[in-house]
Amino acid sequence: MADLFGAPETAMVGATGPRPLADRLRPKTLAEVIGQQHVLGPDAPLGTMLANNALSSLIFWGPPGVGKTTIARLLAHETDLHFVQISAIFTGVPDLRKVFEAAKHRRANGQGTLLFVDEIHRFNKAQQDGFLPHMEDGTILLVGATTENPSFELNAAVLSRAQVLVLERLSKDDLGQLVARAEAELGRTLPLTDAARAALLEMADGDGRALLNLVEQVGSWRVEAPLDTDALTKRLMRRAAQYDKSGDGHYNLISALHKSVRGSDPDAALYWFARMIEAGEDPRFLGRRLTRMAVEDIGLADPQAQSVCLQGWETYERLGSPEGELALAQAVVYLALAPKSNAVYVAYKAARNAARKTGSTPPPKHILNAPTSLMEDQGYGAGYAYDHDAEDGFSGQNYFPDGMDRTRFYDPVERGFERDLAKRVAYFDKLRTKRGG
Repeated sequence: MADLFGAPETAMVGATGPRPLADRLRPKTLAEVIGQQHVLGPDAPLGTMLANNALSSLIFWGPPGVGKTTIARLLAHETDLHFVQISAIFTGVPDLRKVFEAAKHRRANGQGTLLFVDEIHRFNKAQQDGFLPHMEDGTILLVGATTENPSFELNAAVLSRAQVLVLERLSKDDLGQLVARAEAELGRTLPLTDAARAALLEMADGDGRALLNLVEQVGSWRVEAPLDTDALTKRLMRRAAQYDKSGDGHYNLISALHKSVRGSDPDAALYWFARMIEAGEDPRFLGRRLTRMAVEDIGLADPQAQSVCLQGWETYERLGSPEGELALAQAVVYLALAPKSNAVYVAYKAARNAARKTGSTPPPKHILNAPTSLMEDQGYGAGYAYDHDAEDGFSGQNYFPDGMDRTRFYDPVERGFERDLAKRVAYFDKLRTKRGG
């Protein structure tokens, strides 16, 4: 064995060559799995299924490196099912037929099959439908793994026959346990200061497999003294944050940004904005979404908010990255601190609903133009009161269809500029009542 900070004298070598650390540390029982106790604990879904010998088809939904494959393999071992693993990326319909046929033979001989399908969301609708008869007759017990939201990516028929279990990113405590287990396997302590050790956990970003790969690299270094954080970050690249610009992570982060703005928290809003920028999001998309927030959540409480967003968006187009991103960041802070109102948003939805219900009901004739004598004979424009000629520039006439009750759609809030608009609404209501409108 090497000294504390030297390279190990020998590497673990299998029958075909060296074995990666992640493979050597693969748990042999479910009890050895680090993390996911909300799924594996005695009172958790999988713990309850195993205790009652009633394992059902499952969909594991979670980020990479949290144990989806390992848990599936151990489930097969602990239930005496034959384990078959395929990837939706490399498996076609002919391959699936062979898998199902082999499973039928095993079933005829008294053994069940746990079919683990990695990246199951990559299968199209027809391929997913192909699992259904084999799930229903017991030929296979399906365990699918996906990093994407099953609600969007999997058929309703598959979801109705499987229980979705959400696997979570490993916590810092989980990752710390994993490092300790790795050091025991290596027979040495990593040559890191406490701060650098904490930085190593941050680099893994909740991914156990990524952490073990980092640990294996650090464990091979020959150094004279423990490395500090700066030395570590010079030698190692941080794992890229999980982010798919068309996937679930994308929508989760934009939702977090939107709700932080709506909740008037500029610091949280800036954090989620920065997370998306760091992950490679297109700033133009953020400019568009910020403008939507201005019209949906701030509205007429601060009419300037929309202009701030459009100006920030235009500034980015002129400056590009990274300078132009600061203009968008300013818009984020402005929106978060602006007075909030969704009164127009609510009014618009209510007006759309009323429009659907009333169908093609025509406007009242007195507000229709009469460019021809025939239309004039039909009463178009008759009795129209020109508001500029009325007292206070307000006639109080009815502009809704005949037979439709007057409806209040817009109800301004007592915040920001809408305070003034509320006074105007009340003023015209008063005049309308006075003039019998």
